[in-house]
Amino acid sequence: QVQFEESGGALVQAGGSLRLSCVASATSISFSTMTVGWYRQAPGKRRELVVSISSGGGTNSAVAVKNRFAISRDDAKKTVYLQMNSLKPEDTAVYYCNTAPSTLVWGQGTQVTVST
Repeated sequence: QVQFEESGGALVQAGGSLRLSCVASATSISFSTMTVGWYRQAPGKRRELVVSISSGGGTNSAVAVKNRFAISRDDAKKTVYLQMNSLKPEDTAVYYCNTAPSTLVWGQGTQVTVST
């Protein structure tokens, strides 16, 4: 059962940038074989998949973040990154990482707040 720990969230002004990190642990299978995604949950909304990266490095992004967010991975460090640029107030949410499709085990997430 894989576990993830997210970090890097902060309060940032609209138009700013932020980089999130996610470290995997307790993996029963090789991290390098996993498709991993960043998810977010805004207040009063359902958790949604924002962007994902496959074992081969292919990425998929939600329309709302396309050309603004970029996901990358370092398999040696069992870490996935989310570079967020041109942030908007509607990007405010708790950000989580998990496999894609997700497992039932979620980390605590990291709060991103974008002010106007």
